[in-house]
Amino acid sequence: MSDAAQLTIAEVRAAAEAVKAAIDRHLQAVSAPAAADDPAVVTAYEELAAAAIAYDQILYEVYDEVTPFEVPGDESAGGYAGPDQPEAISVLIRRDYLIADAKRLRTQAERVDSTLTPGGGKDGGVNAAIGVLFGEYEPDEIAARCEEFGLEEGDSTLWVAATEPSDPGEWLPEPFDGADPQLLICRFDVSEVYDDDLESFEGEG
Repeated sequence: MSDAAQLTIAEVRAAAEAVKAAIDRHLQAVSAPAAADDPAVVTAYEELAAAAIAYDQILYEVYDEVTPFEVPGDESAGGYAGPDQPEAISVLIRRDYLIADAKRLRTQAERVDSTLTPGGGKDGGVNAAIGVLFGEYEPDEIAARCEEFGLEEGDSTLWVAATEPSDPGEWLPEPFDGADPQLLICRFDVSEVYDDDLESFEGEG
């Protein structure tokens, strides 16, 4: 087994140990004689949620497996209130990017659309370039090749929510108005926040 593989397995084990430790801290906090709104309970809850998310993420990356745990993304939104057997689902995706290299972005767009004026206007033609690239490539391909397009990947989230069947074009004028957290079946988040949590857990091992 290579050193890299051993390191990766060690990282998974470290994340698992972090979850175990967070469970112990959470149990200690909730079982201590204190007020219901004790900030120690809130802190322990948040640490347990972060540890579980970090473990689930690295487990998937290394072994292509997931845990059976669900960490609610927004405690104030309440639990799932949708049907047990929805007739349809909506997949809502948000991906953020920083424009790290506007020149590269523009160059890639010019390769796709030769009618773009080289160099663009006063803004470097960034808006036009974005329109060309996102019109040419699927969002998943842009996500996989973002560095080639001069983009730097930021946070992303994917929601799968229960919905009612709709007629073609019915919701297109206001496509995101129906994002109800109480109809959320599952969600998947990617953020540097979770990477930072994982690194801190590894440092505790």
